[in-house]
Amino acid sequence: MTPRRSGAADTPTFTERARRAQIVECTIDLISTRGYPATSLSAIAEAAGISKAAVLYHFSSKDNLARTTLEHVLEQFTAYVGEQVGRTPDPLDAVLAYVRAMISYQRANRRHVRVITEMLLDDAGGTRLKNPGSHDTSDRRQSLERLLSAGQRAGRLRDFDVTTVALAIGGAIDGVIAHWLVHPEFDLDAAADELEAFALSAIAPR
Repeated sequence: MTPRRSGAADTPTFTERARRAQIVECTIDLISTRGYPATSLSAIAEAAGISKAAVLYHFSSKDNLARTTLEHVLEQFTAYVGEQVGRTPDPLDAVLAYVRAMISYQRANRRHVRVITEMLLDDAGGTRLKNPGSHDTSDRRQSLERLLSAGQRAGRLRDFDVTTVALAIGGAIDGVIAHWLVHPEFDLDAAADELEAFALSAIAPR
């Protein structure tokens, strides 16, 4: 079976799209349980019940499959957070909805969190980025900055540097999730309450 050329102009059929989705889901499962280095194309093919050649037909390499898998995870994550924030018309409440959505999605999708961690971090302790700034994929910080700026323009938030506050809120969320990954008994509901209070104290008018 000839590998599909990357960027081929032909539109995938329904069957091909379904097969690609199946392969991506198997990749998520294996990366989240075994780690990225131990996830081989052969293991993915076995999990999907197809041949390695079939995997390569849809994805030309492990790196290409891994990138597609990470993009899929981040798209799902971003869409969920955007939907939750979009339901909240008040600018101040929208920031709090962002914080809550970031936590609730990751709690409900631990496999996805493991994929992001495996793909973006370089060591087992999860403390060193492979590429500085790579954790800000999908415009995450910029999205929060836009929320904060909109709240300031509406007069609902105090005057502050939006980049600094966005980094502080995002860093706090990341820290809580990193702790939860190591200590799954950690109460994320209580942590989300505290993060909302933390964000409110940083952005509310004084």
